[in-house]
Amino acid sequence: MANSGGEKPNGRLGVVTVSYGSESVLPAFLASVPAASSQSAVTVIADNLPTSGSVARIAKTAGAIYLAMTRNLGYGGASNQAVAALPKQIEWVLISNPDVTLGTGSIDRLIAVASQDERIAAIGPAVFNEDGSIYPSARAVPSIRTGVGHAMFVNIWPKNPWSRRYRIDSDDDQVARDTGWLSGSCLLVRRSAFDEIGGFDEGYFMYFEDVDLGYRLGKRGYINRYEPTAKVTHSGAHSTTSSISASAKMIAEHHKSAKRFLSKKYSGPVLWPLRIALTTGLNIRSKVLSNRVRKSGGSD
Repeated sequence: MANSGGEKPNGRLGVVTVSYGSESVLPAFLASVPAASSQSAVTVIADNLPTSGSVARIAKTAGAIYLAMTRNLGYGGASNQAVAALPKQIEWVLISNPDVTLGTGSIDRLIAVASQDERIAAIGPAVFNEDGSIYPSARAVPSIRTGVGHAMFVNIWPKNPWSRRYRIDSDDDQVARDTGWLSGSCLLVRRSAFDEIGGFDEGYFMYFEDVDLGYRLGKRGYINRYEPTAKVTHSGAHSTTSSISASAKMIAEHHKSAKRFLSKKYSGPVLWPLRIALTTGLNIRSKVLSNRVRKSGGSD
């Protein structure tokens, strides 16, 4: 039966986002969804900070499913809850930060490319910053060499070869390519593949849950694809605070997640000495950076 009244056809698309005090940016994200796809999407908002009720009201106005988390599950854990709440017939799921605005036709483009190869389990758009610069959202899975080199030199030598290799930098960031992992700020996943590997590893509270997802998909023989003809804009870390203590905690959390990922990647008794060395190095780096932040900001 043909649709009447200009309504979009019912599709098999889900859109999920995680809110943590995201009331100021959610409306713009939700408003950008209809123009991003010719399909009618089922949208789910997982709220990690359900205190004021304002996110629930925003969800109701937008016709989205609202899920109040009983505690802060982090990005990966709340995303898993949101995906699980989608109807079973959903085939494609866009997972996005709430401070993203989707470009016109961006979801349609991602689905069109991913549908050409059933091995593509995750596909990400070009992610632009508000100033028009492009964020390196498609990166290699970190190895010991690239990970250590990137960590040691990125702040003092941004174009060092290890960081370039990690970010898969090229002379033209607008090149479609297969990649190790895609930024969790905005990516489309094939529902069956996402469910097959159990979604995000909820052991990551912040950081590296997207690295881990791409790595595990690759281990299963799936492809992570970067498609820059689909475009989105990311406004930044609205849900974080600029306090010195919070910044130090975020540094610690980042290094904690890095240790978890490297321990998973380099597992087994033979690599135990390597894990000890990596853990020690990351602990030292985390402490140095945290102390630097505290000293630069004075007393909190």
